Amino acid sequence: MVRNKDQSVGHFHVPIRRCSAEELHDTLGGLERVGAGRLGLRLAGLLRELLRTGGLPAGTLMPPSRSVAETFGVSRGVVVTAYEQLLAEGFLIARQGAGTRVADSLTAATPSVMPSLPPPMARPGLPDLGGFPRARWLAAYRHVLMNMSSADFGYGDPRGHQQLRAELAVYLRRTRGSVIDPERVVVVNGVAEGLALLGDVVAASGRPRIGVEDPASPGARELMARRGLAVVGVPVDGEGIVVDAIREPGRLGAILLTPAHQYPTGVILSPARRHALIELACEHRVLLVEDDYDGAFRYARDPVGCLQGLAPDVTVLLGSVSKTLAPALRLGWLVAPRAWQEQLVARRVVTSLAGQAVDELAFAHLLLTGGYDIHVRQMRRRYHKRRMHLVAELDAAEPEVVVRGDASGLHLLAELPQRVCEHAVLSSLRLNGFDVQGLAECRVVCPPDAPGGLVIGYASLSPGSITRLVSVLSQAIGKLVR
Repeated sequence: MVRNKDQSVGHFHVPIRRCSAEELHDTLGGLERVGAGRLGLRLAGLLRELLRTGGLPAGTLMPPSRSVAETFGVSRGVVVTAYEQLLAEGFLIARQGAGTRVADSLTAATPSVMPSLPPPMARPGLPDLGGFPRARWLAAYRHVLMNMSSADFGYGDPRGHQQLRAELAVYLRRTRGSVIDPERVVVVNGVAEGLALLGDVVAASGRPRIGVEDPASPGARELMARRGLAVVGVPVDGEGIVVDAIREPGRLGAILLTPAHQYPTGVILSPARRHALIELACEHRVLLVEDDYDGAFRYARDPVGCLQGLAPDVTVLLGSVSKTLAPALRLGWLVAPRAWQEQLVARRVVTSLAGQAVDELAFAHLLLTGGYDIHVRQMRRRYHKRRMHLVAELDAAEPEVVVRGDASGLHLLAELPQRVCEHAVLSSLRLNGFDVQGLAECRVVCPPDAPGGLVIGYASLSPGSITRLVSVLSQAIGKLVR
């Protein structure tokens, strides 16, 4: 290799700068243990950010993987994984005999599509993506592709494929107690699309106001506001939404609620509240929008029937497979009263072309053959174990942290002691890779004396991750109260 007078090698035209493993450790800090297979991606992420922000100049010689591994206390394979990832992305360049160096132009080397990163841990509502039934889904795909008609490959019915609507009607009657006719089912691209359609229709109804539970999903509130609706908070207690606290119901176009497993408190809407809410809806012509959140995952007792089954003429039922199968499958449904359904379908024709027949028919096949039921039962057992593990660890480490809500769903609400700052605990958890949601973020109105809380998604957490999350939480609380 011919060296230039400036001691550069090959196409590098800057003086050689060597970065030692110790210097790298001092700059990046240590690596938090995030589970087997993740450390390499975590190290790659830290290095990527360092290179992107100019922390190491172009041409810098990176330390050997072996010395980095020894300094960081990880296996050499972890460092090799990180280096290989950054080589593939163009941040680093390796030449035989010249080592691994920082690329000349990081802007030019940045790929147009960044590689997939591991999903955030403890995010509420995120299922165990590794539990997706690949074999069953592949078999369903094969069956569908072998049996689809040529017409099925067209845009299709804006309500969704008739076969899926028929199977959903059977399934929802059997498992959720829904009063349903296949003609009333509209297949949508998840609950978010269903809410967007409803928001548009309610906004045009002459009463552009919607009541929402307080606390509630901030994403759902924002979505409704973006459709032009005035969002009105209604408090939630141990029995669910407080119907008596609904002010001026005659001005509301709709009320959005999660009666099966209220988000984020986890309470179930009591029978008395259900009947009171239905009476209010009938008297004031208010549409009840039932997001059947976590309706499939109950651990301590049998599932509670849906609200729509009690009042199909004033209730829209929304559901999806995002929690039961995977968010990547944009498959959901809404069941609406006839007067509303016609407007919703007309709106969908404008905003979203149909044409997901392959996925719709594959899901219909899973419903018909019982594969979906089997999968949900398997995941229900898995999630129940993870919930019990998390509750046990919290009880042992921080007995003053109170777990609220029913034993169901994919998340729990951990209420913090009054003297503990929610924001500080959240910051510690997020710095360690846990995408926990704060209760304050979910509140429409946040009283100054309201207790802090953490909305923890446990469905995607391994036993080791649960233990580490509780450890980080406990350390954060300890720093605040001692």
